[in-house]
Amino acid sequence: MEIEKGSVWIKFAAMEKFMRDVFIGLGVPKKEAAVSAEVLITADKLGFDSHGISRLKPIYYDRIKQGIQLPTTAFKVVKEAPASAVIDGGNGMGHVVARRAMELAIRKARKYGIGMTAVRNSTHYGIAGYYPLMAVKAGMIGITGTNARPSLAPTFGIENMLGTNPLTFGMPTDEKFPFLLDCATSITQRGKIEVYAKLGKKMPAGWVIDRDGRSKTDSRKVLVDLTQGTAALVPLGGIGEELGGYKGYGYATAIEILCAALQRGAYMKMLTGVKDGKKVPYPLGHFFIAINISAFTELKSFKRIAGSILRELRASKKMPGARRIFTAGEKEHLTWLARKDKGVPVNKETQREIILMRDELGLKQYKFPF
Repeated sequence: MEIEKGSVWIKFAAMEKFMRDVFIGLGVPKKEAAVSAEVLITADKLGFDSHGISRLKPIYYDRIKQGIQLPTTAFKVVKEAPASAVIDGGNGMGHVVARRAMELAIRKARKYGIGMTAVRNSTHYGIAGYYPLMAVKAGMIGITGTNARPSLAPTFGIENMLGTNPLTFGMPTDEKFPFLLDCATSITQRGKIEVYAKLGKKMPAGWVIDRDGRSKTDSRKVLVDLTQGTAALVPLGGIGEELGGYKGYGYATAIEILCAALQRGAYMKMLTGVKDGKKVPYPLGHFFIAINISAFTELKSFKRIAGSILRELRASKKMPGARRIFTAGEKEHLTWLARKDKGVPVNKETQREIILMRDELGLKQYKFPF
């Protein structure tokens, strides 16, 4: 992960405490504020800088202050069966809704071997990988997906119709880190572009297209164009079909269906955040699956085989000039090892946002070295 010149490192505990107090200052109950702060700091710990402190102001702080996201969360189970449940999040804190939904899936999996919950009327739930890791800690396989505001064009299209719609897996292994695959079904996602914009960097060609199907690389302008619908992200695989763009498009559509049709939730253009020219909530949908490994095989055996697969992949022949082969979850583990004593790298724009939130909420006890 590239660190911007002028970034300042803040210890994880201090940043997590600050984020918790910001949420409390916005009216989020203490226990729920702690959950939301934990999800955000987990992103920074693992190197998902697009989903940590950098998103506190633009995604959560601003939306709560604008009245399009509630600081309190009404978690309502509207339909339930032994191994499943449908939940309405009431446009509350997505982190809180999601954590409780995965906890419920895990409880069901302990009893029935598998548990699945579907959520409607939630909000942005932060780093998707947080929730499968909950299942991993319980000795299970965890899977989650979420839809999002439209930004992805279908293959051969130019209109932003689907969200970045990540499909995320977590599995325990016998290594020091689990298998964790957390990625969007688009080539990139808004959070990554937001990081580029904060760094003043151009994006690689092929990430985003305009109304003529041409690549756009100005990260700051792209963020505006995505909101206005004059630019769209490209599906995983790339433009057209030659490099498999239809695959990313297909997976994004599958996630959209699972995040809306199972729970009779909102989808695609219903998630723009605007109605009749006014800002409104983004009523997102999620799903969570927990698979109890012990219902299929011994956990120790699963971990050993999973670990062997990863080790054999990393030991396979490398491309000329390549230093090493990685497996999913490894880079996140290495980032944690590199950051555990240093903390969060805070770039200049995020520094300004932190000071603004601190001063607006009167959190005078926080003194930052910037």
